[in-house]
Amino acid sequence: MGLRERKKQATRAALSWAAIQLVVERGFDNVLVEDIANAAGVSPRTFNNYFSSKAEAVAARHLDRSAKMAEDLRERPADEPLWTAIRHALLAQLEPGPEVADHPVGDRERWAAGISAMMAAPSLQAEFLRAGATAETEVAAAVAERTKTVVGRDLYPSLVAAAVNAANMVCQQQYLQGDAQADMKSLLIEALDLIEAGLPDPSA
Repeated sequence: MGLRERKKQATRAALSWAAIQLVVERGFDNVLVEDIANAAGVSPRTFNNYFSSKAEAVAARHLDRSAKMAEDLRERPADEPLWTAIRHALLAQLEPGPEVADHPVGDRERWAAGISAMMAAPSLQAEFLRAGATAETEVAAAVAERTKTVVGRDLYPSLVAAAVNAANMVCQQQYLQGDAQADMKSLLIEALDLIEAGLPDPSA
């Protein structure tokens, strides 16, 4: 990847993270495109070069991280078991980018409450659904390559992608509930372990 493309990706990530932070702090309806652009240090015109709406900017972080997971999955060793490769690729997305390091999250409880409110906003739900569907398509294609299956013909790659996406969303919800003993990494590991084991009945 060339320098120009890396700069474009960095700008996109910075805009998405700025959108999330502002929406969490103020509420979706109280954030303007100009606010997001200013927080990211760019012009509104630059914002419009990357996103068609502030909702798309908020959802872009999930979409981009899922695309990066699919890319990382393709780069895992070919002889590595599938679920081991998925685990490594998914957990790698928990590493914060420079945009997060430059603008870290403040109080955890306040942040969790803001994220929960953001995820429940009707104006954002359609965009998150669209991003989730696109993300599943990316992951399914990567799984198909590793398993020598075909998306659209074989159920397996799409089922795996849907399971990974569901695990990610459930773990986020559990984390946002504020359990002091939980962190995203341990929750995701537990979720993937349960899926790989076939979701055995815990009461058995």
